[in-house]
Amino acid sequence: MNILIIDGQGGQLGAQLVKGVVSRYGDVQVTAVGTNATATATMLKAGAKHAATGENPVIVACRKADVIIGPIGIVIADSMYGEITPKMAVAVGQADATRILIPMNRCENVIVGVEDVTVTAMVEGVLKKLDRILKN
Repeated sequence: MNILIIDGQGGQLGAQLVKGVVSRYGDVQVTAVGTNATATATMLKAGAKHAATGENPVIVACRKADVIIGPIGIVIADSMYGEITPKMAVAVGQADATRILIPMNRCENVIVGVEDVTVTAMVEGVLKKLDRILKN
């Protein structure tokens, strides 16, 4: 099982996701791709064994992923203050992988009907969804 975690900005969400996945599922391959070097470094510090930065690594990693996890902005071109390029959004959207997208109401993308919950609660929700995916 190859799990791809994509994050940008400071990589704090990605770091929480990496920590949660690595501690819960030690036997899966976790690849972290940051849209910038800071996000990548933060996810590496959190325990990612494989990491890269930028547009092409997102595109390549999406081809190999079984599950892609990240904020909803990873499927919206020019989101995350422009860090998500159109090619990145297409690669995530067209990947032959299950996507677990976290509804972050930031960067001018607002998802109506989503409760205002903590990032910690959303990460726990991701791990519960991943539990179901990995059991199948």
